Amino acid sequence: MSVAKNQSFPTRLLFALTGLRHGLSAERSLQVQASVFVCVLVALVALRPGPLWWALVLVASAAVFAAELLNTSLEHLIDHLHPEIDPQIRIVKDCAAAAVLITVFGAIAVAVCLAVELLRHR
Repeated sequence: MSVAKNQSFPTRLLFALTGLRHGLSAERSLQVQASVFVCVLVALVALRPGPLWWALVLVASAAVFAAELLNTSLEHLIDHLHPEIDPQIRIVKDCAAAAVLITVFGAIAVAVCLAVELLRHR
C-alpha cells in the first residue's frame, strides 16, 4: 500500500499543491491555460453572467487543468520508464494529448454558448 494513502488530509493536499506548482512552473501549455483562465475570470466579472454560467465555465476550466495535469504526469512517468522512442509509447502520449485537446474544445464550446447567450440578451 502506498505511504501517501495513509497521510493526513493536509499532507495529501500539500502533495497536490506541489504537483500543481510543478505543472505551472514546468509546463508551457499549463502556463498558457492559467493565463487564459485569469482572462476568463476577468471577463466573467465584467460580463456578470448568471450563476449557472459561472459554474459551467469554472467546471470546463477545471477539466482543462485536470486533463493537462494528467497528461503531464503520464508523460513524466512514460519518459522515466521508457526513455527511448517507441511507436506504442508514442500512441499513449498522443492519446493523452488528444484528451487535453478534446477538453479544451469542450471549454471553448462553453465559451461560445455563453457569448451567444450574452449577445442574445443585449
